[in-house]
Amino acid sequence: MRYGIAAPLAALALVSGTASADPIADFYKGRNINWILSAGAGGGYATYAHAFAPFLSAHIPGKPHIVVQSMPGAGGIRAMLFLNAVAPKDGTTIGLVHSSVPFAPLYGTRGANFDPRQMNWIGSITSASGICVSWVKSGITRWEHMLEREFIVGGTGAGSQMETMPAMLKHLFGAKVKIVSGYKGGNDVYLAMERGEVHGRCGGLVSSIKATRPDWFPEKKIAVPVQIALQRDPEFPDSPSLTEFVKDQRTRHILELMLSPFEMDRPILTPPGVPPERVAALRKAFSAAMRDPGFIAEAKKQNIEIKEISGEHVAEILRRAYAMPPEVIKAANEAMSLTGMSQQ
Repeated sequence: MRYGIAAPLAALALVSGTASADPIADFYKGRNINWILSAGAGGGYATYAHAFAPFLSAHIPGKPHIVVQSMPGAGGIRAMLFLNAVAPKDGTTIGLVHSSVPFAPLYGTRGANFDPRQMNWIGSITSASGICVSWVKSGITRWEHMLEREFIVGGTGAGSQMETMPAMLKHLFGAKVKIVSGYKGGNDVYLAMERGEVHGRCGGLVSSIKATRPDWFPEKKIAVPVQIALQRDPEFPDSPSLTEFVKDQRTRHILELMLSPFEMDRPILTPPGVPPERVAALRKAFSAAMRDPGFIAEAKKQNIEIKEISGEHVAEILRRAYAMPPEVIKAANEAMSLTGMSQQ
């Protein structure tokens, strides 16, 4: 009799255990997640990824090991193309791309054959204040200097902020900017500044500089001639924001569109087609990792700025940008000198 009772109870326990199993944890347990970066090793993106990866891993059910891989090229477009068309669509590959890259198709940038609205956006590790920085020894330390003499900046390729933002300064505001393209990553541009090859760099640079060149700001090795922003960042109270030079509403709308990437400065995504339940699990893990006291302490230790931007909000930023009137998109395109690189 006892045997007869025990058998059904054992079967019930087995069924109950099966029902309570976590399919997400079962999938990720013992697996690797490949984390593709659109930037080179040694730069700000790599610093963020290596700091964040252990905490993201710890909060994903099954605790998969995250392997960080750099895939620079074409201003970040190379990595995005890989994520869109080549990477596995099962949740075992994620990306961290330049924030300007998702906007490349909007402007018709050659080679940007993807739709970022089809991607699954997990979140962004921070937002950014756009600035131009100059090596103090270059003698270009104020906005007025950029209007008076040639300001040579480094870039990594068409579509990257390092090239679109300086082009916009030249087109809309008359700054005498010259872009030297072809650097593999932002860190290479910093090295070029130190060697005197270029005067500076433009884009969302505050967190990158603090992470990779923590002595630059405190030792005043660099200056901030202008902030590429809608308002002054209190951290640079003496550096004007671009809106202080805007004279009409049309230019303001163009500027608002062009500054959208700064709202999502370190965006993380998965390829299109990843099962929704795994996307939801990654978003939940992202949020938990961002709030993890261990990560907050690590970010402080490494001088990196963090601000949780949800995946849903990143998707909304992109939706809003792609819904802009065609005339505003065209004007922004021309301002960033992207017209010559558009697909025919």
